[in-house]
Amino acid sequence: MKKIMIIGFLISATIFGKVVYAEENGKTEESLSLASKAKSAILIEQDTGKILYSKNAEERLPPASMTKVMTLLLIMEAIAEGDLKMDETIRVSERASSMGGSQIFLEPGEEMSVENLLKGISIASANDASVALAERIAGSEEAFVKKMNEKAKALKLKNTKFQNSSGLPADDHYSTSHDMAMIAKELLKYEQITEYTSIYEDYLRKGEENEFWLVNTNKLVRFYPGVDGLKTGYTNEAKYCLTATAQKNDMRVIAVVMGAETSKERNAIVSQMLDYAFNHFDTKKLFDKNETVSQLKLLKSEQSTVDIVTSDSVSTVHKKGEKPENISTTIKVQERVSLPLKKGEHVGVLQVKSNGKVLSETSLVAKGDVNNASYFTLLKRSLQQIVQNY
Repeated sequence: MKKIMIIGFLISATIFGKVVYAEENGKTEESLSLASKAKSAILIEQDTGKILYSKNAEERLPPASMTKVMTLLLIMEAIAEGDLKMDETIRVSERASSMGGSQIFLEPGEEMSVENLLKGISIASANDASVALAERIAGSEEAFVKKMNEKAKALKLKNTKFQNSSGLPADDHYSTSHDMAMIAKELLKYEQITEYTSIYEDYLRKGEENEFWLVNTNKLVRFYPGVDGLKTGYTNEAKYCLTATAQKNDMRVIAVVMGAETSKERNAIVSQMLDYAFNHFDTKKLFDKNETVSQLKLLKSEQSTVDIVTSDSVSTVHKKGEKPENISTTIKVQERVSLPLKKGEHVGVLQVKSNGKVLSETSLVAKGDVNNASYFTLLKRSLQQIVQNY
């Protein structure tokens, strides 16, 4: 059912904070050399997605186990949608248990909770756990990989293609540092994920004969303050890779490095990039995640209005010490929506602009479910309207 919405307006606000980025029109500042020993790298601010530094960020390279950033994204989506529960027990298939490389040594027929499998992926980069959850969500790893590539397309990533859920070497399996940063940005919308990716050590099967000690492959979660994820990667072809995220005060950044020669170099490059972000940039928070910015009025819904909220926090980025400049925000609400409307469903966009130039766009969503109005509700409203007009 199509319904014409009766609101749509502009909100502008002046906020002090100049927006200046290290990269303008795809060109990195020549004076920066933050990733000289990596094939590719990128540094972005989480809320805006703006690039603070990049090097060969569109070069297609094997992502190794950073592939699991997309795997984790689909897992968290399934949990958020209620299709998967943390306490659900999954029976491990023969195929999942046969995965080589990093693993938690799952046995065929073994049963493990979704939460513990999630820990295995997030902390130990477990290939067997990745396949077990992929099979649970999509029926087979092949079907899950199709969902991975569909998600990449939905995120408008043109230089990413997956052949498996783990990142094990495969022909025509590639991504870029830019695309990995965008996938990480999407994953971080599910704030619960860092509760797992930030764990440095834990145990599976505690107290049993096959007890397994988990140690995070991302050593920066222990040695760099504020780092709470996300995923390392290594194969002979890919070399040492890392998609990392860190938060300091209200600013969260994502750093991706691909093709470093050693894990020590990889960690040093990421640390240097994080230092650069936190030493040279600040953010100005405009709206919190799930903050109400407007109301949607619907004529034929059971509720007469529903709050419109931000799907993510909204910020601007500026270099420290820069002079302030006017920032405006514009709310654009869809002219038509379909009923029923589900909580979290897209209904508009909030744009942040500087001197008319769009800096970022954030999806606006319905705060709650909206159902079609019953016959009696419509009759009551009609009678009320008649009385008011009489």
